[in-house]
Amino acid sequence: MASERKIVAVNLKRVLLKEYVMRETARAGFGGLDIQRTPMGTRITLFAERPGIVIGRRGASIKALTANIDRNFELDNPQIEVEEVRNPALNAQIMAEKLASALERGWHFRRAGHSTLRRIMASGARGALIRLSGKLTSQRHRTEKFKAGHIKYNGEPKNLWVDQGFATSHLKRGSLGVTVWITDPNAKLPDEIDVVAPAEAPAEAPAAEMVPPTEDPTETATDVQEPAADEPTDVEPEAPEPKVEAEASPAAEEPPGPEPVAESTGAASEDVTVEDASPKAEEKPASPKAEEKPATPPESKPKPAPKKPARKKASAKKPTKEKASKKTSAGKKGAAAAPKGKEAK
Repeated sequence: MASERKIVAVNLKRVLLKEYVMRETARAGFGGLDIQRTPMGTRITLFAERPGIVIGRRGASIKALTANIDRNFELDNPQIEVEEVRNPALNAQIMAEKLASALERGWHFRRAGHSTLRRIMASGARGALIRLSGKLTSQRHRTEKFKAGHIKYNGEPKNLWVDQGFATSHLKRGSLGVTVWITDPNAKLPDEIDVVAPAEAPAEAPAAEMVPPTEDPTETATDVQEPAADEPTDVEPEAPEPKVEAEASPAAEEPPGPEPVAESTGAASEDVTVEDASPKAEEKPASPKAEEKPATPPESKPKPAPKKPARKKASAKKPTKEKASKKTSAGKKGAAAAPKGKEAK
């Protein structure tokens, strides 16, 4: 047998089995049938509103049903399990059977359709659709629909969330077909999208990423570039330092005498001014360009004229020279007077 014919034969056997079980368990409220093939045999799950009627006293009814299925449908070791329907109002097959029985009892089709629809929606269904087709009020065939909520007619949502049931109502005018579709309360429709807010990142993380890592070469480069802008201010006071020392050195080498004492004190005062100025120059680091160039000897360069600040300092310290000269002259007079006194004695 070809694979296509085998699939058709299996599905036909399942449809016939469902119709047979539906007829046998009509009083128990047939709610559906699930057939699965397992290594142990064929497992049949029967959903019923009143499972006690299906099982019978001491399981007699279910044993008889299992034997008939095994004999008529030639299934491999059939095993029947009965489950109770928790909410019959959400089972499409049970509601179709109840609506068909209500029509057979003489209910008007509109009254029966609306009451069934309200009962389904009150139980929490997302949607429901009831279709009645046949000779409703006259000899002419027509169709009436009762709809509420959301119903999917095709696609994956229909296969996953929509339950379908069918029943037949036999009246004097003819037979009426009752079809019921019910959307599961937990159904998630394609147009329902949940927008989730992104998790808030810590504030410190982006700041740490934006700051580049500091390296030694960059630090040295910045240290070298900063004093480069101050070169003119640093070079100007440093230039006269060696010249002042060169001028003061010959005066310091001369032998001490009565007259040159003032000159030595003046040289000392000049040295003091130079020493006072030197710490100011040392506060700022010398530029690399000035350190790289060798200092020219003082003799080769022309002697520049002393600057105004140096003259002001010398003039400010002139009284010290005069005081020193007065002290030296007083010392000379005392020394000259001392030998005269000794001679007199």
